[in-house]
Amino acid sequence: MHFQMQQEKTISLYQPLLRSIATKMVGCVEDAEDIVQDTYLKWLTIDTSRVNNTKAYLIRAVTNNCLNHLDSIKRKKDEFLENLNPAELIEKYKEKEIFHFDLENEVSAALAVIHKKLEPVEKAVYILREVFNFEYDELQVLVDRKKSNCRQLFCRAKDKLNDESHKFKIDIQSHSKMLGSFRKACHFGNITDLITDLSSDIKEKFHSVK
Repeated sequence: MHFQMQQEKTISLYQPLLRSIATKMVGCVEDAEDIVQDTYLKWLTIDTSRVNNTKAYLIRAVTNNCLNHLDSIKRKKDEFLENLNPAELIEKYKEKEIFHFDLENEVSAALAVIHKKLEPVEKAVYILREVFNFEYDELQVLVDRKKSNCRQLFCRAKDKLNDESHKFKIDIQSHSKMLGSFRKACHFGNITDLITDLSSDIKEKFHSVK
């Protein structure tokens, strides 16, 4: 009983620190909490009497688990991009109403609204889901969020786009870059550039708030 109380005390003592470390490393609160929980579950199975410094052990374990998580995400993204079939994508996109638009006007204006109103991760989820019919299984790999979180992001993005309560100025440089990769995805099936641009926006936003 005394040993169990010590374990519970250790978990309560170091959980905030470990959660903070994991969140900074993986950039997602939900994934960070899962990593910390998995770290504690493994820690509870070992002979803790052999651990000289519990705090250092747990920090090292969480750090290693975060690195493994990031490596896994990178491998999944690389595999996903390698398996993209441009020929199939062209067939998938050519029937879309997007080809009946004036890309220089209507699509450009729509992307400008999306770019300004949505956070980078919301923009990525919305464009890939709404325009290119990506499944949530695919989105969770590309934006490194859980499926449930991706669904929430998509709904939030739609709500924001339906909100006409504020006006905005357009970032011409960022908008032009996104328009170019979007057009490539629609016309030539080259969706890799679009995914890269969306991912870059997410990374820039994450680093700017750190």
